[in-house]
Amino acid sequence: MKISATIITFNEEENIGDCIDSLKEVADEIIVVDSFSTDATEKICVEKNVNFIQHKFEGHIEQKNFATQQAANNFVLSLDADERLSDELKKEILDCFDRLPTNTSGQVSLTSDAFIMNRLNNYCGKWIAHGVWYPDRKIRLWNKQKGKWGGTNPHDKVVMDKNTTVKSLTGNILHYTVRTPEQYKLQMEKFSTIAAASMLLEGKKSSLIKAYSAGAFAFVRSYILRAGFLDGSAGYQIAIGYAQYTRMKYEKMLKK
Repeated sequence: MKISATIITFNEEENIGDCIDSLKEVADEIIVVDSFSTDATEKICVEKNVNFIQHKFEGHIEQKNFATQQAANNFVLSLDADERLSDELKKEILDCFDRLPTNTSGQVSLTSDAFIMNRLNNYCGKWIAHGVWYPDRKIRLWNKQKGKWGGTNPHDKVVMDKNTTVKSLTGNILHYTVRTPEQYKLQMEKFSTIAAASMLLEGKKSSLIKAYSAGAFAFVRSYILRAGFLDGSAGYQIAIGYAQYTRMKYEKMLKK
């Protein structure tokens, strides 16, 4: 049973090499779908001998579904360029795909159609173990015949068909989210714009009352209800950014 790994990129020269390296032990092929990067992303991918494809970016969901379609194998493992597989997670994946029951035809068969993984996020050098950032559980390895990317841009997620089996793994995807507070602010600005456009397309409504009330609840949820305060000043900064992102996406809906 083979695995195809997929990554989408745009100007990811700082991340893509380490991402590819973390996949080599578990993936039988690695596919990078790039949105015409202008840095050294392509050069690094070529040097690492992966399948490098350039494709116009039309949205996170659309780009990841395109990448999935390029996979030669049914099971697809998807990472973003700033993510890595932890050693524990690599071992779990190998165990799932190497130590398999054998059916009567002599072919190996999996007992799960998809695998949920925790994502451990890094904020300015600190691993965040609380708040809305952990465990951040996501399906990232699945049978492409039984599921595909869905959700709402930029918050894509794998949506499985009915009556599929899903197994939870305990290892972490290591996500090097942001290196500086300034980068975090820029991300929240960018993602709130994308989210506002997607919400409008879905016919959702907004108001100033909703913007500020949703933003306030986002802070309470991250910092208090999800114990973000246990991550110290980083937990506070993340909760503030999450609140601002939530407020901004509703405010931007009003300006469209």
